[in-house]
Amino acid sequence: MIHSFSLCQGLGKTIQTIVFLSHLYEQGWKGPHLIVVPSSTLDNWVRELNCWSPSLNVITYWGSLGERSGMRRDMLSGDLQGYYDVILTTYTICIGRAEDRQFLRKLKLKTLVLDEGHMLKNMSTLKYNHLMKIQAERRLLLTGTPLQNNLLELMSLLSFVMPSVFRPYIQPLQSAFRHSRHTAEVSDYYQDQVSRAKEIMCPFILRRLKKEVLHQLPRKVESVKHCALTPEQSELYHKEVELGRKEMKNGRGKELVKSMSVLTQLRKAANHPLLLRSHYSDDVIASMSTEILKEPEHRDADATLVAEDMAVMSDFELHNLCVRHESLVQYRLSNGLIKESGKLKYLEKKLGDCKEQGRRVLIFSQFIMILDILEAWLQLLGHSYLRLDGKTHMNDRQMLIDQYNSSDDILVFLLSTKAGGLGINLTSASVVVLHDIDFNPYNDKQAEDRCHRVGQTREVEVVRLVGRDTVEEDILRCAQQKLKLEQDMTAGSQLNKTDMASLLGQGLKL
Repeated sequence: MIHSFSLCQGLGKTIQTIVFLSHLYEQGWKGPHLIVVPSSTLDNWVRELNCWSPSLNVITYWGSLGERSGMRRDMLSGDLQGYYDVILTTYTICIGRAEDRQFLRKLKLKTLVLDEGHMLKNMSTLKYNHLMKIQAERRLLLTGTPLQNNLLELMSLLSFVMPSVFRPYIQPLQSAFRHSRHTAEVSDYYQDQVSRAKEIMCPFILRRLKKEVLHQLPRKVESVKHCALTPEQSELYHKEVELGRKEMKNGRGKELVKSMSVLTQLRKAANHPLLLRSHYSDDVIASMSTEILKEPEHRDADATLVAEDMAVMSDFELHNLCVRHESLVQYRLSNGLIKESGKLKYLEKKLGDCKEQGRRVLIFSQFIMILDILEAWLQLLGHSYLRLDGKTHMNDRQMLIDQYNSSDDILVFLLSTKAGGLGINLTSASVVVLHDIDFNPYNDKQAEDRCHRVGQTREVEVVRLVGRDTVEEDILRCAQQKLKLEQDMTAGSQLNKTDMASLLGQGLKL
């Protein structure tokens, strides 16, 4: 496995890596080895290392500035010098403060392991260059999605794994594999690129798919649910379409492509009306800005400035403001408006069915405010739930995961696609709902495989929710096109300008 990487999500990359390091230990290669992981998976790595290889001495390089300063001193010249076999840390620390980066570069490492290695798909980023400066005799990248957008990303990963082999040839490799996804339709050129890439990567990648090695894993059933918008939601959506058309016709098209403002507004309307502002008029906001001055923490505020702040808030944000302040209680929205979404109408029945069947549910969203709405909605329905997103403290993340996995009474786990989609195990659930699809389909794939992985005993159902007759249907088509490279290479991406222009044109019917 030296200099190799890439196993499908859920096939036990963590455990296989630990076994690999244990084998090196038994052969006399005692390290130190450095493992770099996303913050959300740090506790899980600590647990798995203690479970599968208790003979390895593991130090977790994490904590406050003072704690890390003491650890650096002890590891380089103090009580811990020569004691540790494995150092476990996070990407945030590796690329953060200068003293942390300098310390990690001083270590004489046997192996550098990078979990979720697809984070290094762009060799021009600061993260890539900081991590490249960490010296090790061998490098191991772990990823279930080594190829997300184009073949240049694959070259970036290979260049990181074996810089002495690939770095001298970066320019010719970039020239050979630089193309947009849309040129993939030029079959001869595209197939030639794929063939050349396969030849280059073959000696360096160990690729395993679930269908090849886990015949006993329960099947995964995927579906797309096109949810009709509610009447109010449909009216708001079409208003946003008309506003977008006017902006485009006024000659601001290029600016809008860059800012994503029109596309963002269309997505908000397609997901929930309360993500926009239609219930709180300017007059109501003016009254609220005066009333809130009665609150002790706002007595010295300027009503005009408060009104300006409120004017850019969504209906749901303003409603939450009213919930938190007694002086604004009369402006709270009715509970019925929280349920006023085509997707939530579908989910209400879906969750009821899952509860009756004893099936537990993961609900993913890319947006914090949608998670806020889902949380309020679950409270109205009386369903038990937990929540994990980017704001969840790292010390609490594994505790929440353990709580959900150990308690059958908790029906729903709300997760942000980014924070909850990487490297965590939630096999106690068997239903995954992707409330809003990502432009990068591999972010969604990472999310859905939180429960379709080693240890799952039930059939897994994955449901993608899409607003019917909205821009989300165009986003879905765009995401599906981005899967072409995986199918061809046996391996999404961020939205680029070409994608943006295409989606806006389709969404606004231009």
